[in-house]
Amino acid sequence: MKHHTHALTPPMGWNSWDCYGATVTEDEVKGNADYMAKNLKEYGWEYVVVDIQWSEAGAVSSAYRPFIPLEMDEYSRLIPATNRFPSSKDGQGFKPLADYVHKLGLKFGIHIMRGIPRQAVHQNTAIMNTETTAREIAKPNSICPWNTDMYGLDENKEASQKYYDSLFQLYAEWEVDFVKVDDIADSKLYGIHKEEIKMIRKAIDKSGRPMVLSLSPGPAPLEHASLLEENANMWRMTDDFWDIWPLLYDMFERCYKWSKNVGPGHWPDADMLPLGHIGIRSVDGGASDRYTRFTKDEQLSMMTLWSVFRSPLMFGGELRDNDEWTLSLLTNEEVLEIHQNGFGARQVYRENDRVVWSALGDDSTIYVALFNLSDHAQKVTASFEQLCFEVEQEVEIRDLWKKEDLKPIVDEVSAVLEPHACKLFKLTSEKIVHCQNVAQLNL
Repeated sequence: MKHHTHALTPPMGWNSWDCYGATVTEDEVKGNADYMAKNLKEYGWEYVVVDIQWSEAGAVSSAYRPFIPLEMDEYSRLIPATNRFPSSKDGQGFKPLADYVHKLGLKFGIHIMRGIPRQAVHQNTAIMNTETTAREIAKPNSICPWNTDMYGLDENKEASQKYYDSLFQLYAEWEVDFVKVDDIADSKLYGIHKEEIKMIRKAIDKSGRPMVLSLSPGPAPLEHASLLEENANMWRMTDDFWDIWPLLYDMFERCYKWSKNVGPGHWPDADMLPLGHIGIRSVDGGASDRYTRFTKDEQLSMMTLWSVFRSPLMFGGELRDNDEWTLSLLTNEEVLEIHQNGFGARQVYRENDRVVWSALGDDSTIYVALFNLSDHAQKVTASFEQLCFEVEQEVEIRDLWKKEDLKPIVDEVSAVLEPHACKLFKLTSEKIVHCQNVAQLNL
């Protein structure tokens, strides 16, 4: 599928939601883009994404204001609020901000809600390139339970496709590279919106511009994995993820269930990384302005799981407030090598809150992640047999987070781990022989 070439490796970037909720401004986007270009671009971080409500002039936090006016053009399409995004004046939209991001060597993204603005329907405004109006294509009973901005579209009306076509034509003119569509992978009221996903896919393809398509929120239904792979580049397999241990604990099961659906151009998404300075103007996650509540061990466990599983990495904090520790989590090139180029990730076993994952590198390399999900210290071990390889000599082992070579091992890898802690190892030997079922993952 052609759109898979737009994201051959899992996307990496920054999203404004965790720190600014619905209120991010142009200066804040530019500031985070500047930081990314200076500190993260060389490690593969490239997307700068403006999250929800960018058309609302008076947004105050992540708490949505019901039935508020939004800025909109004559063809029923939302446009940026000029008081928050001054460069969008005179109908320029996000093009000037996208230009700024592109000049830094980065890519620009936006969040949208599925469907058409309610105010367009109530005002019965025009649909571009049609004689149809907004009221004729809307489904007023297809609503989002947590945001009042939109109505869904009637897939049986030809002009519904034309509306989406006009929307993504506009985004192509703005030179958008990434679009996150919300209330669509799991709408909470109606489940997955299959037909609107297909319409959006057609509209992007018709626009002629390569755009990564991300679907939210989750959990997306596993039984529709084929539909998701055929139409999107990434999709949420969870509801909003925050810096709360039970949510991270639960993510191990979600990653296990989705691990067979990971591949070039189609990535199950474990959601944003609530790291660093978050909640600045957001009330989600159970607390306001704060630094992440995850312990350092929990932060390492999250980054390790996301990297081995190969979830997209979208940093949620205010980048400019990163300390050395937080920056180190994002710039460990040995860990990011697994994220970008590993394959065949699988859960080796899970028992008594001991969890082991593995992934493959080149013919002489296997990566092993040991996790202790319990609330007490315990030893976690994986034998070579469990890891499904054989070797006739000592195996070199390297701790990837510490960037340290350890004493060679002969038949197992193990570590005593503190509560919620992990270890990530690279095992290397020129004489590794993989079991047949593992080796076939390389085909």
